[in-house]
Amino acid sequence: MKKVLVVEDHADIRRLIRMTLEFEACEVFEANNGASGLAQAQELRPDVILLDVMMPGELDGLEVCRRVKADPTLAHSRVVILSARGTAADVERGQQAGSDAYLVKPFSPLQLIKVIDELSPSGTQP
Repeated sequence: MKKVLVVEDHADIRRLIRMTLEFEACEVFEANNGASGLAQAQELRPDVILLDVMMPGELDGLEVCRRVKADPTLAHSRVVILSARGTAADVERGQQAGSDAYLVKPFSPLQLIKVIDELSPSGTQP
């Protein structure tokens, strides 16, 4: 079963993602801001982190992504940026932060599942 951490400040979006992923043999964890998301990532060591860019608090999604990618204990974790901002410059900032994929909101549940499947190792994690 894949461990997925959803770091998103909007409860409705977290709920929709959870409902989508629970049908895909994923164990879903949630955080509503960057600091909480980073702490949970370090504790849970998820396979995939779905990360909103614009969140309240001291850490936005891009900074969380940078810190995840700089942490050797999270080397296996893949980061998918979720953002309402979809310009080429926004996507470039996501790539520079180290994201493995970038989805522009609104995205379809099928898009999300496809990206997670492409980033995840085949088979299940122990």
